[in-house]
Amino acid sequence: MKVAVVMGSISDRPIVEKTYAILRDFGIDVEIRVISAHRTPDIAHEFSVNAENRGIEVIIAAAGKAAHLAGVLAAYTTLPVIGLPIPASQLDGLDALLSTVQMPKGVPVATVAIGGAENAAYLAIQILSLKYEELRVALKEFKKTMAEEIVEVDEQLNKSLKDIR
Repeated sequence: MKVAVVMGSISDRPIVEKTYAILRDFGIDVEIRVISAHRTPDIAHEFSVNAENRGIEVIIAAAGKAAHLAGVLAAYTTLPVIGLPIPASQLDGLDALLSTVQMPKGVPVATVAIGGAENAAYLAIQILSLKYEELRVALKEFKKTMAEEIVEVDEQLNKSLKDIR
């Protein structure tokens, strides 16, 4: 199991680190790169064309502003590409979101929320779980734990409210 996390700029690292941490927690190998769709287009092409041969099964592309990285990578591969729009401009990431999500027919990019690093990781894990049973089991356990935490918070809230009455 291997996911590539590609960021358009090193300034995206604080957000991308959240993606990396979740993937590693689920036991997934992660290749991390800084590749610019605009400043290093030849490297983006080479990376995307050869990703599958290197064992990569899903690509997460994080970029801000014009955010063409996910689309450029998706143009050269049949691997699933997840776009992670980064809030890097005066538009707080809306420009990146629109650049990432508005792809032409035949070149899909799954897109998560602006700065949605955690969901980019979880979506990659869900995609991989179609092939890897252990990830399906781990995701089910993760969702069960999330639900239990909310139930506990709800119970604590109601208990504290009763104490004030």
